[in-house]
Amino acid sequence: MPNNEQRREAAKRKLERQLVRRQERAKRRRLTAVVSTIVIVIAVGGGVYFLATHDFGSNDAEASASSTAATPPNDKPQSIPTELAPAVKRPTPLAANVACEYTAGGEAAKPVQAPTAGEVSAEGTIGVTLATSVGDLKLTLDRTLAPCAVNSFVNLAKQAYFNETTCHRLTTKGILVLQCGDPKGAGNGGPGYSFKDEVFPEIKYGRGVLAMANSGPDTNGSQFFIVYGDSQLEPKYTVFGSIDADSLKHVDEVANAGTASGQGDGKPNTPVDIKTATVAA
Repeated sequence: MPNNEQRREAAKRKLERQLVRRQERAKRRRLTAVVSTIVIVIAVGGGVYFLATHDFGSNDAEASASSTAATPPNDKPQSIPTELAPAVKRPTPLAANVACEYTAGGEAAKPVQAPTAGEVSAEGTIGVTLATSVGDLKLTLDRTLAPCAVNSFVNLAKQAYFNETTCHRLTTKGILVLQCGDPKGAGNGGPGYSFKDEVFPEIKYGRGVLAMANSGPDTNGSQFFIVYGDSQLEPKYTVFGSIDADSLKHVDEVANAGTASGQGDGKPNTPVDIKTATVAA
């Protein structure tokens, strides 16, 4: 049997082992606490970052149903000139009368009759007022620039083709224009006929210019655009008139409200609905 000395030594060793185990357990608890704290900090920080940076878009069905849509970037024009551009003029005047042809093709976006082919006047101007949801837009159509385009526009206006239509496109970067003339409001509609370009190299597209939109050479139809700020375009778009300074103020307000796309090219945030187009007597 162990004597007293041996028993004391055994008890001492047992106590030392217990102390070591307690120290190890305490160390593990401290380490666990530190790791847990770090994990919590990372989780909280990551959650804050997620909330601050994540875009709840269409791919996040659950989130998008209860969150507010992201505000599109401000895409209003950086600046809009206040002065009208010099009037566009042909370097060489046309003859008093010119021959116009209107070629049938495609489905009309709205029932309308094409103008009669033949000679039309290439002299003088004619006024047209577009009564719109943002105010009256007063146009002056110039036969000396584009008699065939003027003849077509007047023909469409008298048949109420432009009535109850909307201007489907606004651009606020690069080129500054408001585009109208498609009864579909989608940018791909026309009157079911086309006519040739009436262009010349000296054309400049400055503030106040009224021009025909097209999808390539000699594809003019019913779509047109109003230039409210200097636009660097090649002379491929028929200029057939102008818009006055007071009317442009309405266009400026529309431009400063930006586009629905938020990218500087799309439907205007402020709708421009053409109620009627009236040709001056």
